[in-house]
Amino acid sequence: MSTPVPTLLPERTRRGLDELLALAGPRRYGYVCRVVGLSVTVAGLPGRIGDLLRIGTGESAVLAEVVSVSGAECTCLPLGPMAGIGNGDQVSHTGGPLQVAVGEELRGRVLDGLGRPLDGSALPGGMERVSVEMAPPAAMSRRRVDQALPVGVRAIDSLITVGRGQRVGIFAGSGVGKSSLLSMITRGTTAEITVVALIGERGREVREFLDDVLGAEGLRNAIVVVATSDQPPMVRLRAAFVATRIAEWYRDTGADVLLMMDSITRLATAQREIGLSVGEPPASRGYPPSVFALMPQLLERAGGGEHGTITGLYTVLVDGDDHNEPIADTARSILDGHIVLDRRLATAGHFPSIDVLESVSRVTTSVTSREQQDLARTARQLMAAQRDVKELVEIGAYVGGTNPRADRALQVWPQLESFLQQRIDEPAGYDAAWSQLAGVLASTGAAAAGDAA
Repeated sequence: MSTPVPTLLPERTRRGLDELLALAGPRRYGYVCRVVGLSVTVAGLPGRIGDLLRIGTGESAVLAEVVSVSGAECTCLPLGPMAGIGNGDQVSHTGGPLQVAVGEELRGRVLDGLGRPLDGSALPGGMERVSVEMAPPAAMSRRRVDQALPVGVRAIDSLITVGRGQRVGIFAGSGVGKSSLLSMITRGTTAEITVVALIGERGREVREFLDDVLGAEGLRNAIVVVATSDQPPMVRLRAAFVATRIAEWYRDTGADVLLMMDSITRLATAQREIGLSVGEPPASRGYPPSVFALMPQLLERAGGGEHGTITGLYTVLVDGDDHNEPIADTARSILDGHIVLDRRLATAGHFPSIDVLESVSRVTTSVTSREQQDLARTARQLMAAQRDVKELVEIGAYVGGTNPRADRALQVWPQLESFLQQRIDEPAGYDAAWSQLAGVLASTGAAAAGDAA
């Protein structure tokens, strides 16, 4: 009886042998028995949820992922065009679920939703390939969020401070400036590597993001995963998992990763199309239950691990500026903070259009000093006081001396408003932001106002 030797071989060699053995084994084929809407039903071929099947042969073959199993039939959603798929087409098994190449060679690359290169050159051979599915870090193995992650935006660094390993949502309606804010963060962050997932974006905006937002310098230390709005829902869905898996690989090597995903809403829309195609009942605003099960499965994978961190920034496109619609409400309950962009600020020319009083970071007290917390609290108190008397001042009904805090708020407001605004090409240093805020408050004695009240 011979002793098995695969355990004595390097990991990459063992994987190669497994692939060769799989290719040498007998092949089993199924066939397409039904095509309805976005789904393809396959008979005669065993499959599990998440497995990749190949429909057709040759260059016209299309990959499809198993999303439902009923008896001897598998319901699949294609990862490519459905045109040409018909009853009786041959179907073969690829051997498992979707895998993606990971490694340092991905820096500076642009990938599609399945992890394949889009920038004109192939990936180097011999790269490690891993499944896009991975369990979130265990609760007790996560590193605590106890260090700030500067993002180069004064309003965020000082009043909504982000920590390494935190997950933050950027909530905004359409055309309010979330793309501009993402570009500012991309330019100003101190993270070691940035992974950007563009889910359901317009094709025109992809090249603009690469050329104008990232630029050659920014792309050198970034990885971009793109799935445009015209692609099948499974590709848009998988793009989010591909980007997250790449970020997890860098985190496990000890790096501090910034994962930026735009947007969670379009991801939920893709899952809605998938769920309705396989017969799920529509629930809240037409979203099936699988949408609300999917979000924590994805969002919980970001955060601190045993060695490195993933700081997640997820944009949420609120429907009709309703910040309590189902997707926004679910995301807010899972994430560790939220940054709200206000349309009124945007239309008034206030950029970035961050509504500081409606935004919150749940880790601020863990990543800032007592002095910084006092400055942020005082600034928020004065902003709230100015908001309370704004309408009275505009109609001339406010009488000076009625409210000492409001008087100081009105006095400091021009300097504070200027502090909160920032040009897109003007990254601000973390320490400089705090120093500037302290100078604004001290210039009018505002710091004392918060303590006295």
